[in-house]
Amino acid sequence: MMAQAKHGADVIVFGAGIIGVSVALHLLQRGRSVILVDRRMAGEETSYGNAGLIERSSVIPYGVPRDPLTLLRYGLNRSADVHFDWSYLPRIAPWLWRFWRESAPKPLARAAADMWPLIERSVIEHETLMAEAGVLPQLRKNGWIECYRSEKTFAKARNAAAALHDFGLNYDVLDKQALQQREPHLSDVLVGAVHWLDPATITDPGGLVKAYAKLFVDQGGVFLRGDAGKLQQEKGGWSVATDIGPARAPEIVVALGPWSDIVYRPLGYRIPLLMKRGYHIHFETKGNSFLNRPVIDVDGGFLLAPMTHGMRLTTGIEFAPRDSLPTPVQLDRTEPLAREIFPLENRIEPTPWMGSRPCLPDMRPVIGRGSRHDGLWFAFGHNHHGLTLGPVTGRLLAEMMTGEPTFTDPAPYALERFNH
Repeated sequence: MMAQAKHGADVIVFGAGIIGVSVALHLLQRGRSVILVDRRMAGEETSYGNAGLIERSSVIPYGVPRDPLTLLRYGLNRSADVHFDWSYLPRIAPWLWRFWRESAPKPLARAAADMWPLIERSVIEHETLMAEAGVLPQLRKNGWIECYRSEKTFAKARNAAAALHDFGLNYDVLDKQALQQREPHLSDVLVGAVHWLDPATITDPGGLVKAYAKLFVDQGGVFLRGDAGKLQQEKGGWSVATDIGPARAPEIVVALGPWSDIVYRPLGYRIPLLMKRGYHIHFETKGNSFLNRPVIDVDGGFLLAPMTHGMRLTTGIEFAPRDSLPTPVQLDRTEPLAREIFPLENRIEPTPWMGSRPCLPDMRPVIGRGSRHDGLWFAFGHNHHGLTLGPVTGRLLAEMMTGEPTFTDPAPYALERFNH
């Protein structure tokens, strides 16, 4: 490993989250020598803190609701779904305005069509890598459930599910009795649910990324600790300082999620990347209580997911600077609601986990070439779906970089859409 790092490789991939590890693996499997560089071990940042969903049914990107009452609750910070740091609002107002416009029905439909080729292959590509990594038995293929407390929101959910008919999704509509049969430890506060059958789930997303990283190293890849902020462009390529000395390559991939700006900004790229922060905390459960799959309380604004570490309660979106102090008010608001639907015991960790989701206002990631520099490639901005789209992103970018025919047209994800 040290010899390869000293003499360089074909590609350096920055970022050992699900996106970066997947890109590194796919490049390695196509004959490229690859050095994976991160300041931490694999799967310990954003990729650790998600709900464990490989979301094959999320064909409509997460846009801005059009309902005025919902927006008013958001604006007054009275919703568990969204929380604002008001001092941050002037800085992100242009981004929010574009996000609002992209969430109108026609642009949102175009975004859904552009994202569908990636979403459609999400589970399949994970299955391939999980089989190679020897962890396929960890994949649960029993979907996830969206639950509702009111008949009104439940009726809207049924109509919304029916409107997705053209995507060929599989789902069951569950009344209160059917929901109790599938998840016997949920309370009767919930009046009904939609059980999405196509998604898969895992109970240790950070562990899955570590398994993929181990596969990468076992197959001949090199994983080094280093700081992408110390990247240097040299004649014929790039170099970066690592814990064992400089690593060099003619090509680099920036897959740093919410930290991608530490590379692209100094290089002169203006990309409208914004972080949506989120929190989670694990709980013990009472007695023998369990959930068979993740469950979202749509009206309550939270998700419960059975994890290796305990029952994980996750929150919605917080608009706040990436590196500002945590403000886990959404957890405090939703914990009493979570206790209404499921028998939770004590919190396991003393402090909630906080992470940042890298998002772009048009709800598509950047996957492709850096237009102003030779040998520069990007893969970030997956808008809540990093875990879902890691392996399929890795495949697409590796096909682009090695000149293979791509399984789908990568044009919707190109950097040039932001006028570079």
